Amino acid sequence: MSKVAITDYTFEDLTVEKGILEPMGCEVIAQQCKSPQELIALVADADYVITQFAPMISSVIDAMEKCKVIVRYGIGVDNVDLDATAARGIPVCNVPDYCINEVADHTLGLILALNRQLVRVCNHVRDGLWKLPVPFEQMRVLTEMVVGVVGYGRIGRAVAERLKPFRCKILVSDPAVEASAVRASGCIPVTFDELLKTSDLITLHCPSTDQTRYMINEDSLQRVKKGVLLVNASRGNLIKIDALIAALRGGQVSAVALDVTDPEPINTDSPLLKMENVIITNHIASVSVSAREKLRTGVANTVVCAIRGEKLPNVVNNV
Repeated sequence: MSKVAITDYTFEDLTVEKGILEPMGCEVIAQQCKSPQELIALVADADYVITQFAPMISSVIDAMEKCKVIVRYGIGVDNVDLDATAARGIPVCNVPDYCINEVADHTLGLILALNRQLVRVCNHVRDGLWKLPVPFEQMRVLTEMVVGVVGYGRIGRAVAERLKPFRCKILVSDPAVEASAVRASGCIPVTFDELLKTSDLITLHCPSTDQTRYMINEDSLQRVKKGVLLVNASRGNLIKIDALIAALRGGQVSAVALDVTDPEPINTDSPLLKMENVIITNHIASVSVSAREKLRTGVANTVVCAIRGEKLPNVVNNV
């Protein structure tokens, strides 16, 4: 019997995964691993590994004696050491077509909430105050704005499509996408520096890599248009939090909306939690019933492909 090790998960149970994998002759062993020691004990003899947020660092990878594939619940794979897995010849797969519409919808909701000050207005009314809680000029309209989209993968493109009916000018920065493809989609290709300097609102939709980690930092925030709005529904460590707090306090950034933070959960003493010009949701942009089903069946069926010796879908580490 093959062992499928699930290192951690955020679902009520694993009925979906077991319903697919147990008929294939698999024993599904699941834990909520936090430390490398717990992970090593679980995965050392596993034939297949499914992971969500657990730190799959090199020492954990090196302890795997017979793992044939690691599959991540989600799109990003930044919790997995891809170099270590490649060195061991272990393919890593994700589910890249999961939650595209959910995250794009959530992003648009955050953008509109910032533009129209929805959270602050609602809180003002709840406090019994029937008047505008912000200076008049902070009530913005998308059609007059330049929106910069950083990262033009599936989610970045879906966000741009949702923005187009608002008739705003959409800039795109993504070195992995041909400029001609950006133009063909009705957007304007620019460098990251050009996007920083000219956008009224910046929304981040790129993975966390060595090139993108902390791309929003002291230096880049000095180059943005003063008073810019910032949205991040991608990965928390795209933004250096201390630099963001300073930029919010100094007015370089006028408001921010985050679905992701660094760290997660956000520290309870973070100044961001006390700032009225900050909206934070708790990494739930991907959530819907259909998205959860697609994610869980996609992960389990990738393991099935490995069991059958079929070509694996969505391998991200060139194995």
